[in-house]
Amino acid sequence: QVQLVESGGGLVQTGGSLRLSCAASGGSFRTFSMGWFRQAPGKEREFIAAISSGGSRTSYRDPVKDRSTISRDNAKGAVYLQMNSLKPEDTAVYYCAAVYDSGVRLRTRPSEYNYWGQGTQVTVSS
Repeated sequence: QVQLVESGGGLVQTGGSLRLSCAASGGSFRTFSMGWFRQAPGKEREFIAAISSGGSRTSYRDPVKDRSTISRDNAKGAVYLQMNSLKPEDTAVYYCAAVYDSGVRLRTRPSEYNYWGQGTQVTVSS
């Protein structure tokens, strides 16, 4: 069983930056692909970025790819999401998720992930 705990959310002004962290425990972190998703009130959970187990492959959702960077530190069992030039529409609860890395494509759909954190709130003020 893998436990995921996100941190780093908060209130930020438009144009600001945030670095979200996700700490994993209880499993073999090095074997998991990791993803970041977000969910705004009344909207479906949407994909932001994913990274392979070794960190060599990444995938981003097009509208945010120029403002986002996903990374991981397997020695620390952590995955990160750096987001820059934040906009009010980035306001949402941000989740990290894990799925065993089978070596095929990086997963982008929430249903493809097995483990989820509790989420961290990001609010961007205008």
